[in-house]
Amino acid sequence: MPVRITLDAMLAKRGMTARELAATVGISETQMSLFRSGKVKGIRFRTLARLCAALECVPGDLLDYDLDPDDLRDADEDAEG
Repeated sequence: MPVRITLDAMLAKRGMTARELAATVGISETQMSLFRSGKVKGIRFRTLARLCAALECVPGDLLDYDLDPDDLRDADEDAEG
């Protein structure tokens, strides 16, 4: 997947653990772990905003994108196989 979660780097930069961040933001440690590993299909903007507020950063500090030409394919092509 071309969207990568870079939260671990920001946690290290801020000297904070994922457990501390989860408690500050108000999400479970399980949810935090799933987000950190990139095993989520989405995140609510409110949760992203809370993460940014707690870490004093912007969304681009937590997410990265590697260009993948397949991202521009039409959804109909995906269904056709």
